[in-house]
Amino acid sequence: MFHPLTERQQKFLGLVVRGYIESGQPVGSKRLVEQYDLEVSPATVRHELAVLSEMGYLAQMHTSGGRMPTEQGYRYFVQRLLGDFHLPAHERKMIRHQFHQARLDLNQWMRLAAAILAQTSLGASFVTPPRYRRNRYKHLQLISTQGRLVLLVLVLHGGAVKQQLLTLAEPVQQGRLSATADRLNRLFLDATYDDILSRLNQLHDELERDVAKLVQDILRRADNQALTDIYRDGLVNIVEDEGTRQAVRVLEERTLLANVLSETQIESEGVQVVIGGEGRWEELKDCSIILSRYGVPDEFSGTVAVIGPTRMPYGRNVAAVRYVADLMSGLVYEYYADETVQTEIKEVEES
Repeated sequence: MFHPLTERQQKFLGLVVRGYIESGQPVGSKRLVEQYDLEVSPATVRHELAVLSEMGYLAQMHTSGGRMPTEQGYRYFVQRLLGDFHLPAHERKMIRHQFHQARLDLNQWMRLAAAILAQTSLGASFVTPPRYRRNRYKHLQLISTQGRLVLLVLVLHGGAVKQQLLTLAEPVQQGRLSATADRLNRLFLDATYDDILSRLNQLHDELERDVAKLVQDILRRADNQALTDIYRDGLVNIVEDEGTRQAVRVLEERTLLANVLSETQIESEGVQVVIGGEGRWEELKDCSIILSRYGVPDEFSGTVAVIGPTRMPYGRNVAAVRYVADLMSGLVYEYYADETVQTEIKEVEES
């Protein structure tokens, strides 16, 4: 929740944030007046900066020194003052050319995206493979093996195949198993975990209920599957900085990174900026992460991200993440239905 700022306070806050990002030095009132030819006195600027400090947007290391943005100040700047920034046309052309030169290979796209973002931001980057946000039922087979054991083969949209043994209360002939599978295939076609839950009252007998329960369990585990491969680049850019060194642990530990991603609300379209760990992750207290989803909305998606110190060029980095995510989305959208790419996605998810 932000304190309301006047138009002049917004202007001064934006100038301090931009000045501190550029120089790394606290910004004083005299410097602002001279550098930006402000039509007010240094005393007026100094008063407004003091008010911004009282509100928590700026900090002052020494009484007579300049000011620097706090996490709250960076947050206000990114959300309210940053504006719409684009990479220069020649950089966009170069990045687009690199992607178009790459093979139709999902792994190569992700490696390239990580390398480009690290180079563009001079920070670290990571890219996660696209995953189905909500797995959907496609087809089921029930195969009699021996005695009361039945092999359940479940095919999900995207081509993933899940197999599991089901122990029944008593032996069942293959004809009845096939008839049960046919009925469930009609009832559950394209269903998610929640869809199946809402249709349980339409089941006829104990066999259908036992199979449906196992199908739900398979879908639940598929939806909650942990991150597998994570493509990283540019770690050397942050490991030498004392403030960002701890962030390397986030990038190296899948569980910790998965927690950050799961607890960060990233819109299906757009860019999310996490500043200073948002008070939740001590390892990120001196860092900012800029994230965006890529892929096919409501189908499957991955994440591209840049991580660096809180004193980073937000406009440039937000623009880079957005542009690379858009390119990745276009590539995935164009080819994701292709059987070859579906196989690659399955292999990435199961590796």
